[in-house]
Amino acid sequence: MKILVMNPNSTVSMTDKIVESARRVASQGTTIVAATGEPPAPPSIQGHHDEAMSVPGLIARLRQAEAEGLDGVVVACFDDPGIGACREVFSGPVLGICEAAVTAASMISTSFSVVTTLPRSVPVIEHLVHGYGLSHRCRRVRSAAIPVLALEEEGSGAREKVRAEILRAVEEDRCEAVVLGCAGMADLTEWLTEETGVPVIDGVTVATRMVEALVACGLKTSKVGAYAAPIK
Repeated sequence: MKILVMNPNSTVSMTDKIVESARRVASQGTTIVAATGEPPAPPSIQGHHDEAMSVPGLIARLRQAEAEGLDGVVVACFDDPGIGACREVFSGPVLGICEAAVTAASMISTSFSVVTTLPRSVPVIEHLVHGYGLSHRCRRVRSAAIPVLALEEEGSGAREKVRAEILRAVEEDRCEAVVLGCAGMADLTEWLTEETGVPVIDGVTVATRMVEALVACGLKTSKVGAYAAPIK
């Protein structure tokens, strides 16, 4: 089985972190193929404009993955950019890490909160959670007030700010689990779980295993309706 794990932004160090997390949980015999967005993809995705700029490169790479015969795709950005278009151009299962993470959270808890990076990402994620039908399980979407790329900088204090926001979520929201609202937080999952005492869910690892499961079950994206191939 070969699964493409695509970081839609152009920061290679973030791709390395994301792919390491995916490979750590992938089954024996599963090959994780790494990909990073290329210009005009921005260095980080922080808002609707950045998301839109990341989609052309994402679609181009998925077309290549389809031609290469890859089995599934993880889109490793919590905004789940271009997921519908991705499913149109790729025949195997395509999963965004927001959908994967909040679905997993709903399976192991009766309530969860999301901790993301900047405040401007909050309404984007709220919209996604509503679209996935899980608003009634999501207590709150919170911001740790850190730029995405601060997660790549030693000494930025970003991880401590994320931990503090999770602790506030547990106390104030009375949530039973916390979802990390950024792929750049993937390497913090185990530490944050130990530090906060609640299940902390990273969408990269969960999406990787979910895509594996769908492929193993012989499931592909339906092409009889909304996800039919683009009209030429």
